[in-house]
Amino acid sequence: MHITEEHNPCLPYLRDKTSKLTEKPGCYIMKDSGGKIIYVGKAKNLKHRVTSYFRKGQDHLPKVWKMVSLVRDYDFIVTDSEFEALVLECSLIKQYSPKYNILLKDDKGYSYIRVSNEEYPRLTAALQKEDDGAQYIGPYISSYSVKQAVDEANRVFMLPTCTKQFPRDLGKSRPCLNCFIKQCMGVCKGEISAEDYRGVVQQAVEYIKSGSQASVERLTEQMNAAAEALDFEQAAKLRDRIAAIKKAAEGQKIVSDDLRDMDIFAVSENADRACGSVLMYRGGRLFDKYSAPLGMTDLGSAMREGFITEFYSARSEIPKDILLDEPIENTELLERYLSDKCGHRVHISVPQRGALLRLTTLAKSNASEHLSLRVGRTGKEITALEELAKALGLEKPPRFIECYDISNFGSSDMTCGMVVYENGRPCKRFYRKFAIKTVHEQNDYACMCEAVERRFKRYLDGEDEGFSTLPDLILLDGGKGHVATVTPVVRALGINVPIYGLVKDSKHRTRAATASDHEISLTSYRRAFALVTAIQDEVHRYAITFTKARHKKNSFALGLTSVKGIGEKKAQKLMTEYKTRAALEAATEYELAKTAGVSAATAAELYKYIHGED
Repeated sequence: MHITEEHNPCLPYLRDKTSKLTEKPGCYIMKDSGGKIIYVGKAKNLKHRVTSYFRKGQDHLPKVWKMVSLVRDYDFIVTDSEFEALVLECSLIKQYSPKYNILLKDDKGYSYIRVSNEEYPRLTAALQKEDDGAQYIGPYISSYSVKQAVDEANRVFMLPTCTKQFPRDLGKSRPCLNCFIKQCMGVCKGEISAEDYRGVVQQAVEYIKSGSQASVERLTEQMNAAAEALDFEQAAKLRDRIAAIKKAAEGQKIVSDDLRDMDIFAVSENADRACGSVLMYRGGRLFDKYSAPLGMTDLGSAMREGFITEFYSARSEIPKDILLDEPIENTELLERYLSDKCGHRVHISVPQRGALLRLTTLAKSNASEHLSLRVGRTGKEITALEELAKALGLEKPPRFIECYDISNFGSSDMTCGMVVYENGRPCKRFYRKFAIKTVHEQNDYACMCEAVERRFKRYLDGEDEGFSTLPDLILLDGGKGHVATVTPVVRALGINVPIYGLVKDSKHRTRAATASDHEISLTSYRRAFALVTAIQDEVHRYAITFTKARHKKNSFALGLTSVKGIGEKKAQKLMTEYKTRAALEAATEYELAKTAGVSAATAAELYKYIHGED
C-alpha cells in the first residue's frame, strides 16, 4: 500500500527533514499529532532507513502504512555503532511502550507451582503468589506448562493428589485406587514417615527445577549408595523412580535423546497479523512455553528480532542456545547483546535438518495455532499460506489468491473460470465467469489473455464491486507459456501482482508451480501443495461447469432454428429474453410470438417444439 499526502499531510515536511538526516547508525522515534511516541526503531544508516517510510511510491504492509499515516514528526539519536543502537532501542521501547512496536503482553498473568507449608506438603498449580508460607516455584508464562509439570511430578514421585489431610487421616480408611495401580505411595496407610515423605517431595521439587537429566544423575548416586549400604529396598524404590523419570522425559523431549537447555522461537503470520511462540527446554524437558500476538514490523526478520529482544528484555536467564525457524539479518549483533545481558556466550542458529529442525517446526505449529484463534482460520490454513509464500518467494503470505482456467468444446463455447481464495478458503462471492468474445478459434493462450485483461480493466474502472479487490497472487492453470503470455498483458495495465502457472502430470494431477522460465517443486511443502491442488481442482470444476451449461444452452438455441420461421437471430433473441429452458416452457404462445416477432402459427409450432410435442 502506498502512502500519499491525502493520508498524511505532513509528508512534504517529513521528506524534507529526512533528506538532511545523517547516515550514521542510531535510533529514530516516531511521534503522532499529540507528540506521543508511537514507534521506536534502530538503523545502521538512519537516512536510508527513515527515508523508506516516506518515499513516494513505497509499498508498505497494512500495519506499517497505518503507523506512517499517523506520523507527524520524529526525533533521532545518533550512536557510535549499530550495537549501541540496538541496546538503546531496547531501552527506549521498555521506557515508552510504543503502540506499534512488538509488545508482549499476557492478559492471563503468570502461574506458579505451589509447595504447601505443612507436615505432608502437596504440589499444586497456583495462578497467583499468596503470602501463606508456602514455597512458590516460578513464575511460569504458560499455565498449561505448570499444570503439566505438577501432574508429571506427582505421577513420577507417586505423591498423593486426593482430598485427605495428613496426618489427620492416616490409617483411617482404605487406600484409594491410585495406591493399588502404583500412582500413589499410599501415605494414608501410615507406613511412610513425615521425614521420608518430605524427602520425596524435595526430590520432586528438584526434578521440576533442574529437569530430568540432573534428577536421574542425582538419584542414581543415591541408588548406588543405598545398594552399597545393603539397603536394597530403598535402592529398588530409587530404581523405579529413575525409570519413571526417564519414561516421563521421553514424552517431554518429544524428538531428541540429548536435549540441552535452549529456547526455540517461531513466528506465524498471515496478510496483516502475526503471532510468535517460544518453547523453553531446561534439563532435557519442556519447561515452559509462551505465545503472543506481535505488533508492527516491516519484514519477517525484523519481526523475529523484535520478538527475541522484547522477550528477554525483562529476563536475566537466557540459555546458551537459541533456535529460530527462519534466519534474521542481525544475528551477530543480537548474539552480542544477549551475551552481554546474561554474562555468557549465546549462540543463535536456524536448524536445517534432524531433531532440532523438528523442534522449530513444533514451535511454528504453536505459533500458527495461536494465530488461528485470532484470525478465525485453522493452523493448517495459516501454515499452507506461509509455505506457499516461502516456495514462491513472496514477501508475505497471500491473503487473496485468484486462479484462472480455460474450458471449451473445441472452438465453440470457449469460457474462462476465475475462483478466489481468501486466507486459504474459497470465497465464492468473488467467483467470476468469462464468455470469450474476441477469440473464435481454439487458442488457450489468447483466451486466458482476454479474460485476465477484462478482469483487471474492470478493477481499474472501479465500477464493479466484485472486481474491486486486487489479489496478492495470480495462478493460471497452465505452464510456462501461459505465464509468459499473460504477464505482459497484466504489467501493461500497471498491475504488479506475482503470476505463476500450475502444471499437471500425465494423470491430470497437480505437479508443480511454474514461472515463465523455471518450475518450482511444491512436494516438500506438504500443506502448500494440498492448498494449490485444491485451488486447481476447484477452478477446473468451476470452468467446466460453466462451459457445459453454456454449451447446453447454445445447443438448445440452435435446436430452435429447426422450427420454420425461426432463424439464428430470433433464437438468440428468445434465449436472451428467457435465459433458461424452464422460462421458455413457462411462456405462452402469445408471449413467444411477441418476443420473437413471429406469426401466431409460427409461435404455435415453436411452443410445440419447446414442450417436446410433434
